[in-house]
Amino acid sequence: MTLVTMIGEPWADYGLVDSGHGRKLERYGRFRFIRPEPQAMWAPHRDDWRAQGEFVPGSDEDGGGQWRFAEPVPRDGWPLEWNEVRFGAQTTPFRHLGFFPDMAPVWTWMRERLHGLNTPDCMNLFGYTGVGTLALASRGAKMVHVDASKKSVEAARANAVLSGMGAAPVRWIVDDAAKFVAREVRRGRRYDGILLDPPKYGRGPEGEVWRLEEDLPQLVADCRKLLDAESRFLFLTVYAVRMSALAIGELLRQLFADLPGTVEAGELGVREEARGLVLPTAIWARWSR
Repeated sequence: MTLVTMIGEPWADYGLVDSGHGRKLERYGRFRFIRPEPQAMWAPHRDDWRAQGEFVPGSDEDGGGQWRFAEPVPRDGWPLEWNEVRFGAQTTPFRHLGFFPDMAPVWTWMRERLHGLNTPDCMNLFGYTGVGTLALASRGAKMVHVDASKKSVEAARANAVLSGMGAAPVRWIVDDAAKFVAREVRRGRRYDGILLDPPKYGRGPEGEVWRLEEDLPQLVADCRKLLDAESRFLFLTVYAVRMSALAIGELLRQLFADLPGTVEAGELGVREEARGLVLPTAIWARWSR
C-alpha cells in the first residue's frame, strides 16, 4: 500500500508560523499561540517567537499543563472562518483551541467526493465542535453529528448558528459513537459518507469506555455495514502515535474488499509558513468510490 501525505496549507484565519525544539507557533485569527509539539524535532526558523499565549505542559506524559498569557485573550472565544464555515476558537484545558486545523484538507477531500449528489446522507462520529459537519452541510449534505460530550455538541450547534446554518438538516446527537452506529446497523440505515475522528481514550455519556486499539476494528466493521456500492467515502483519522497508517489501512482494505473503490492510507501534515516544511500531525486511512 502506497502512503499518501495530505498537507494542510495556510489560510486567512490559520497558519503554522514556525516550529522546532518541541514547540510550534500558530496564528488563529488575530492571535498567536505557542503549543507543545513533540514531532517538531528540528530547530525553529527563528528563536524570537512572540505570542499572546503559550500552553506549558505538565510533568504527566498523558496530559496536564496550563495556559500562560502574555496579553489578554477572549476567554469565551472569538470567531474564525474556513471558506463559508464560521466557528469559535477558544483556549481549552486540553491544549488545543476548540478545533483541529490540520483537518482542513480532509474537509476539502470529503466535499469533493460528494460532488454530483443532491442531498447526500453523511455522519460525523466523534464530531466534537462540528467544523467537519458544517463543511459538509454547507454543500447540501444531510448530517448526523455524534459526540459523547453534551458540551461539545452544544458548541457545534452554536457554530452552526454562527455559520448561518442553524436550520441546516443536522441531527445533533449526544451518544456513545459505537452504540449509536450499532443501532443504525440494526435499523438498516445507509450513508453516502462517514467521518471518524476517534480519541485514544474516552468515555460515553453513560460511562461507556472507549479504547482505540481494542474498539476501533468493530466500529469500522459496523460503519462498513452502513455503506454500500453507491456510497462515496469513509475517512478515519488517528492521533495515537503507537498506531501505524499501514495498520489502519489494512484494516479498511480487508473490511471494504467486497466494495468497488480504493483504499488509501497516509499521514496528515501542516505546512509551515516560515520554511514550507511539513509538520506531521496524524495518520489516516480512507475508502472512496
